[in-house]
Amino acid sequence: MNLTLKIWRQKNAKTKGKFESFKLNDISPEASFLEMLDILNQHLIDEGKEPVAFDHDCREGICGTCGLYINGRPHGPERGVTTCQLHMRKFKDGDTIVIEPWRAKAFPIVRDLVVDRSAFDLIMQAGGFVSVNTGNAPDANAAPIPKLDADRAFEAAACIGCGACVAACKNASAMLYVSAKVSHLALLPQGKIEAAERVQKMVAKMDELGFGNCTNTYACEFECPKNISVSNIARMNREFLSAKLFAENPSAIDMGD
Repeated sequence: MNLTLKIWRQKNAKTKGKFESFKLNDISPEASFLEMLDILNQHLIDEGKEPVAFDHDCREGICGTCGLYINGRPHGPERGVTTCQLHMRKFKDGDTIVIEPWRAKAFPIVRDLVVDRSAFDLIMQAGGFVSVNTGNAPDANAAPIPKLDADRAFEAAACIGCGACVAACKNASAMLYVSAKVSHLALLPQGKIEAAERVQKMVAKMDELGFGNCTNTYACEFECPKNISVSNIARMNREFLSAKLFAENPSAIDMGD
């Protein structure tokens, strides 16, 4: 395959970036997208030029590190895969491929295609944990959980924090990410104790970091490589409103109001 790549180049968050074009020839259709970028970088290094910076780690669709905006879509044209799982057979010989970083105020550009996604870590630090006693692991059946709840918690926990939901959203909202993290804990008995405090702290931190609001376009769900459902956003909203109501009137729940 012969390809033209239009890649965003930017030295750091404070400098002005621009697209640069590169020609690549004889790329195997079976190569992954990141392998294709590896080949490009090797050519650039051989020519004494600066290679393109991009994020990658496991290359197995697990870590959530890779994140590229490819031809106007997070992770590229195929649904349900991360950038590292995308293969060049999804493109055609002679194609021009436009590659950009995630675009969000809360994800400042580090260099070229690399963005700082530590905002997600700060949200998790704000409340995405449970307090448990240390020691031996409890027996698997010590805390019976309805299968439906267990399945929903597992589906929410599948979120890898790649940030595709933010990149896909016209408002750069992190609601799908935060709701997935809130949901997988809220659905399990271990997460009930701190549920009210957790959701308020995580939502507050999300707002503080500059993520936008959700306007229910469902773009986040459509582009999520792990198919996280927007139903988690509804659950998080219920958790948040219940927490706020109880904080303002602690007797409301007991009184059945």
